[in-house]
Amino acid sequence: MKTILVTAGVIIEKKKILVAQRMEGAPRGLLWEFPGGKVKEGEDPREALRRELKEELDVDVEVGKILEVIFHPYPEYPILLLTYHCRIIKGIPKPIDCHDLRWVSLEELNELAMPPADEPIRKLLGSFF
Repeated sequence: MKTILVTAGVIIEKKKILVAQRMEGAPRGLLWEFPGGKVKEGEDPREALRRELKEELDVDVEVGKILEVIFHPYPEYPILLLTYHCRIIKGIPKPIDCHDLRWVSLEELNELAMPPADEPIRKLLGSFF
């Protein structure tokens, strides 16, 4: 089974972390995640993340340093998740291609139901605050 390359952006402003809620009918629907998405064939992961955040949230971002790389074997297919620190440079996030979005504190983040691949990122963020 082919491993799918996926990106996620960690956006932190004023000690709040941006999370998006997956669409209801999607795999792991209605769980909260760090926004991002699949990398297309031949696409640079940073460009893919910029594209996904524009499509999902209508924001332009500066993609910074990679924070974490996670391999997770979901039942449908395994993923390799590249997580980057991002900064919004234009726009205000809106839930365009996600069910909802929120700015949450670390404490609130720890209360949200998230997909298993996002768990290592949640744990890593504890060291940011």
